[in-house]
Amino acid sequence: MAPRSKVHTLPPELKVWLDAELVKRGFSDYVQLAADLQSQGESVSKSALHRYGSQFEKRMAQLKMSTEQARALVDAAPDDEDKLGAAVVRMTQERIFGLLMELDIDPESVDVNKLFKNAAEIGKASVTQKKFSQAVRKEIEEAARKKALEDAAQQAGETGRQQGLSTSGVEALRAAIMGQL
Repeated sequence: MAPRSKVHTLPPELKVWLDAELVKRGFSDYVQLAADLQSQGESVSKSALHRYGSQFEKRMAQLKMSTEQARALVDAAPDDEDKLGAAVVRMTQERIFGLLMELDIDPESVDVNKLFKNAAEIGKASVTQKKFSQAVRKEIEEAARKKALEDAAQQAGETGRQQGLSTSGVEALRAAIMGQL
């Protein structure tokens, strides 16, 4: 078994700093990163940093691609009924079950209820996200409706004035349209 990377043994605060620096430096400048770590009392080779940075960059790219694909999927196929969220919960439950079967885990040492509780929490999060999304969509639609009525009242008032409608007539027309708000 290969020895554990020195990067993984760094103190947590230094690991957070390293991750931020890798992103900030575009996953390059490993010689300087090794020197910066050395100045902070940690000796990690540039090769070890490069191996770690390459894996980290690959995971970030995968996450970014997954996020973009999920966004494109949601844009292409709106999911008001949250079927995608339900599918994720179902897949997570199946995955947990499969892992338990593959790993030959001693059921006495694993709290299966805790695993399924986590899956249930994912489901709750999905429902909360769906409610939030619907509320935001309703606010956007209401704002668009209000703006359309205001624009219609403005246009009707201007047209009424151009056609010689009295000021009180224009105001009555505008009030009738705005009364729909």
